[in-house]
Amino acid sequence: MSLTIAVVGRPNVGKSTLFNRLVGKRLALVDDQPGVTRDRRMGAARIGDIRFTVIDTAGLEEAAETSLEGRMREQTEQAILEADLTLFLIDARAGVTPVDKSFATMLRRAGRPVVLVANKVEGRKGDEGYYEAYSMGFGEPVPISAEHGEGFADLRDAIVGAVGEDKAFRTEEAAAAEAAAKEEEAYDEEIVFDPELHDEEDEPEIPYDATRPLKICIVGRPNAGKSTLVNQMVGEDRMLTGPEAGITRDSIAVEWEWKGRPIRLFDTAGIRRKARVQEKLEKLSVSDALRAIQYAEVVIIMFDATIPFEKQDLHIVDLIAREGRAPVLAFNKWDLIEDKQAVLKELHEKTERLLPQLRGLRTVTLSGQTGKGLDRLMEAVEEADRTWNQRVPTSKLNRWLDEVQIYHPPPAVSGRRIRLKYITQAKTRPPTFVAQCTRPEGLPASYERYLLNDLRNTFELPGVPLRLFLRKSENPYAKRKRNTSK
Repeated sequence: MSLTIAVVGRPNVGKSTLFNRLVGKRLALVDDQPGVTRDRRMGAARIGDIRFTVIDTAGLEEAAETSLEGRMREQTEQAILEADLTLFLIDARAGVTPVDKSFATMLRRAGRPVVLVANKVEGRKGDEGYYEAYSMGFGEPVPISAEHGEGFADLRDAIVGAVGEDKAFRTEEAAAAEAAAKEEEAYDEEIVFDPELHDEEDEPEIPYDATRPLKICIVGRPNAGKSTLVNQMVGEDRMLTGPEAGITRDSIAVEWEWKGRPIRLFDTAGIRRKARVQEKLEKLSVSDALRAIQYAEVVIIMFDATIPFEKQDLHIVDLIAREGRAPVLAFNKWDLIEDKQAVLKELHEKTERLLPQLRGLRTVTLSGQTGKGLDRLMEAVEEADRTWNQRVPTSKLNRWLDEVQIYHPPPAVSGRRIRLKYITQAKTRPPTFVAQCTRPEGLPASYERYLLNDLRNTFELPGVPLRLFLRKSENPYAKRKRNTSK
């Protein structure tokens, strides 16, 4: 097993800044406002020659167990128990506070290895707080500046000293995980469009890999039940939940497995209408959610079945379609619906009518609270991913193109009929097609929609975005020299 390290401390001591520095990316939200981080966020980190998994946690606060702050503290305590080592951060400029001392006692009771880290020591402004930290009873504190990257060589030595060299250095599992990540990045390589490279004979079909790791992002309006669903999936209270809207702020990745298939789940902050997003922190949360969508493969869009098809719901679905992700629509809180048959019929009618850009969109009813419908949801997710990765042979596409133009010819422009000569699939994820056309600028948008709809129906590509690009076909005689001899 690889080394796991939790970063803990009271609010606003620089935990998320240190987390971002260790993983080498700006993953965790950072703001001057205390209490930005609420859930546990994990990332692959390194300092010099040691690699490990780091857990960013919520700020430790003394609060009632039933309050939001109390539930945040439970998440942090769970991270401490799961980790091999805890980095206990204090703000050297502020010195040791009573809250720091209170949680130092808690860490000693946990009985896990602890490295005390005095953050914000840049410019010698934290010297007094650094020397005061010796009184905490965790040995020599490590002075660092997470913001400026100072003191990390000493931090590396302290980690190795606390866990031992056998645990600190890279394991075979970590190497295998890194190789798998590189293979996943290469999977989505685009195919360059060149008619001469495509044979008219049927290409061999590439079978769908049902064992490949799958990235799933869960999005929706605030309080739609996203975090509750993630907890139900992984079988533990991994995400912070409650009746308060907007609890989730970061986009948190969770590793899971469904029927032997590795799954990476991304829980995201609720996305409200742009006009209502005023605070800087909420803007950062929404930006984080949008970034998670861009890196996902399948996006589960959570609707509250008791108040479905709000205007913002439709905006979110349209965003997913424009990003080209594979969507699945989940009507959550189905256990609260009384007349299920009547409501289900209405939901299907509205889905077809209000979301025509994704005809055949897969919809599932479920209860994130009880887990009922979870298997049907994951089956829909796998079907959407299968369609999203589907490739249509060039020969079949061109036979279809000839037939569709006979049945419904393109319009004539300035007395000359437009002709579509050749089509091929340029890439998958989502299915993207490129067609040669005599006058692409003159082809009406309505005819392009007709082609896409017929493509979707003919080759069974329901519920995923499709792309069609038109390229002007070259005149084969344009480069020939004119014969002027008589």
